[in-house]
Amino acid sequence: MTVLETARRAIDTGPLCDACLGRLVADRSFGLTNAERGRSLRVSVALEDDADIGDLEPDGDCWVCEGESARAEEWAERAAHALEAYDFDTYQTGTTVPPLLEENDHLLREDLGLDADAGEPLKRELNREVGKRLGRLTDTEVDFERPDVLVVLDLATDELDVQINSAFVYGRYRKLERDIPQTKWPCNDCGGTGLKRGAACDGCGGSGFRYDESVEQLSAPVVEAAMDGEEAVFHGAGREDVDALMLGSGRPFVIEVKEPRTRDVDPERLEEEINEFAEGKVEVENLRLATHDMVERVKGHDASKTYRMAVEFDGAVSAAELDEALAALDGATIHQDTPQRVSHRRADITRTREVYEIDGELDGESPDTNATIEVHGEGGLYVKELVSGDEGRTDPSLSGLLDVGAVVTALDVLDVEGEDEPFALPEFFADEAES
Repeated sequence: MTVLETARRAIDTGPLCDACLGRLVADRSFGLTNAERGRSLRVSVALEDDADIGDLEPDGDCWVCEGESARAEEWAERAAHALEAYDFDTYQTGTTVPPLLEENDHLLREDLGLDADAGEPLKRELNREVGKRLGRLTDTEVDFERPDVLVVLDLATDELDVQINSAFVYGRYRKLERDIPQTKWPCNDCGGTGLKRGAACDGCGGSGFRYDESVEQLSAPVVEAAMDGEEAVFHGAGREDVDALMLGSGRPFVIEVKEPRTRDVDPERLEEEINEFAEGKVEVENLRLATHDMVERVKGHDASKTYRMAVEFDGAVSAAELDEALAALDGATIHQDTPQRVSHRRADITRTREVYEIDGELDGESPDTNATIEVHGEGGLYVKELVSGDEGRTDPSLSGLLDVGAVVTALDVLDVEGEDEPFALPEFFADEAES
């Protein structure tokens, strides 16, 4: 059956708009809209049949799309209005088509003897036509991977569903005071409610948190406010112990802002505002606007780390004994059962980790009961247990090699690094990805 024969029979099925007629042959004649294809077919049939074009026009609403094909401009204007409060550079449109209209598409093709997937479905046409108009109205570009906003048209309810995707800021932080966790730590006594038996919880004083401040609480609110979002979530590349400092080049992190109304923020200004807000307890640097992929990149980054530890021994240790024990640990493979201090929240398994380099010295004259140790180890190495032995759960250990009890009294993270630094790749940063 020729294209004109298909068009002639389609017109005879009942009122059929130009767009639905053109959708039957959407794979023909590039550069035309389906409405333009349909109009051309209708005119061609009139010319070949020497018919009055008026007699071939639809008498009433299209029986296939029930007038939805003609509403692309209306839907686009409604979408643009719904997005007026938000800054965005990229978008995507989607359409929920009622089963009745999908069935109409199927019946038309069945009546014409065409394959069920011939041409183009109504959903795809509306996605494209509404999307083109929305892009023009908002001066933005379509993005089929990870758009800033997603607009879904529901033809059944005549409603728009607007989804605002998160914005992301990457950086590195230093924690300059002890007893500050990385993220909010809900109080164990009240479950984070701040209340116990109808009164303020004694464990947290009614705050709901075990610690009053965290790296998250000293940074994320500033980013959330700058982007005028609904919520900010902190993602770190691992975490240091609550009582440990995070020094050196800092630990990579991403702050995710949900439903941001503003995306075009100045990272340098944001960095200044966070550091002022944190009052010297936390510092951030190298802030960059980032993409969604950076979250998983940061969370999955298995970086090696360098620590400095203040160590106290149960008995005096000589410099020679310490040097010999450290030499045995230098380059060693360490077998560690899950430490007792974290066994309540982590699976009890045995891990093997490498000590890349370790060095140290006594704090006073030999022998002494205190020392300062620096260790560069594989990601996931429990360095406190490397010193104490954790009652034999870590082997070898400094305590075991010296045959004397040992405990870390202060811990500083000096560096978080990796052989393959993933955070310099431009595809993970929003500003460079767009340039």
